[in-house]
Amino acid sequence: MKEFALIFRLKDMADFKPSPEQMQERMNWLGGIAAQNKLVDKGNTLLPIPGSAKTVKPDNVITDGPYTEIKEFISGYIVVKAADIDEAVEMAQGNPIFKIGGNIEVREVLKRD
Repeated sequence: MKEFALIFRLKDMADFKPSPEQMQERMNWLGGIAAQNKLVDKGNTLLPIPGSAKTVKPDNVITDGPYTEIKEFISGYIVVKAADIDEAVEMAQGNPIFKIGGNIEVREVLKRD
């Protein structure tokens, strides 16, 4: 299994303060990944070159690269275990961030020796 960072981006700072219902929906999504034993809790990671990334956007639009618009900001990230980037993208697609116009960048994590 490889490790992938799911990097959460939002366009509006107001979206950074979710309602209790939105928080519960996010926690349910995260709990589903944890229940599969695919949530990684490691802090010593590096992200490789941007060309190896994919970004998942609303309506299941998937683009190559981590390229952001200037107004977007990173609101957080998690690291998950997956067989390949396609499985990591599939995990990302279930996140409720898309309902508020956010997106998720998926990048493979390089491990330090």
